[in-house]
Amino acid sequence: MKTRKERRINFTNKTIVITGASSGAGRAMAVELAKYGAKLVLVARRVDALKEVVQQCNELGGLALAMPADVRDADALKDIAAKANEFGGRIDVWINNAGVLAAGDFTETPTEIHEQVIHTNLLGYLYGAHAVLPYFKQQKHGTLINNVSVGGWMPVPYGVAYSASKFGLTGFSEALRGELTKYRYIRICDLFPAFLDTPGIQHAANYTGKILKPAPPVYDPQEVARAVVSVVNRPRRSVTIGSVSTLLKIANAVAPTLTRTITAKLVEGYLKVAEPTEHTSGNIMKPVDYGTGIHGGWSVRLSPSPRSAIGAAFLASVAAAFFITRSQVSK
Repeated sequence: MKTRKERRINFTNKTIVITGASSGAGRAMAVELAKYGAKLVLVARRVDALKEVVQQCNELGGLALAMPADVRDADALKDIAAKANEFGGRIDVWINNAGVLAAGDFTETPTEIHEQVIHTNLLGYLYGAHAVLPYFKQQKHGTLINNVSVGGWMPVPYGVAYSASKFGLTGFSEALRGELTKYRYIRICDLFPAFLDTPGIQHAANYTGKILKPAPPVYDPQEVARAVVSVVNRPRRSVTIGSVSTLLKIANAVAPTLTRTITAKLVEGYLKVAEPTEHTSGNIMKPVDYGTGIHGGWSVRLSPSPRSAIGAAFLASVAAAFFITRSQVSK
């Protein structure tokens, strides 16, 4: 149920572009924004899935347009920006959301997979910003939202290219903010959600030889969608989504070596007992025809036991980091 404040929000005068809108958090964003009457330009590689989201958004009160494209194509995103501006009369918000994941030992994962993860997750965001910022500058306002993830703060062992792309995004946003200081009403907003219950990990390239599951606890991607509504309504530099995201940020800031080591051990421990599977490039090189919903079903599949164990491990890492730091200071 919407709060009284949420009931007052009206986006009928806003044109919003969302990349990666065919499933997961991107689809959740589109559906939530449609409830407030937004004009939506939805971008993804999967044509049929995009059409489904457009229909759903239009039924909810939005006005949506499907624009199939690959965010690795800078010219395609410039074309989308031009058509979005024509569609809505201006572009108020551009949400960089499309992302991919590759898991596996660094040297066992093909270099072309690493390259395409960075191309999508980092250069895709850069291309999106490069396409929309001329419109923002001309109209002297606009909000660029980058869905970064907790990976922007904390390295992910066995996901090296993913970490490289997400750490790159934090620097990208900071540098861009500095460059745009003179444009008071152009805002760069970063989202840092924790692990989400989306089909993303089912789409991932997997070179571990084991079936992948997200690290619990997983959060509902609709929490990200609600955060987006809040940021569109009142832009903010950074929004953390999920208490685990905050916990991991603190742990990595206080004791990066300890946190990194614990994370690697947790991943290695899981891979020792996980069921075997074949190597796959997932959706890295081309889109897949499965997993088009908002949710991946992980919140149902994961039992309380591993959820509690992993949560406790991270809490332990924070506590240990705190006491280690205190003891070093006192010496």
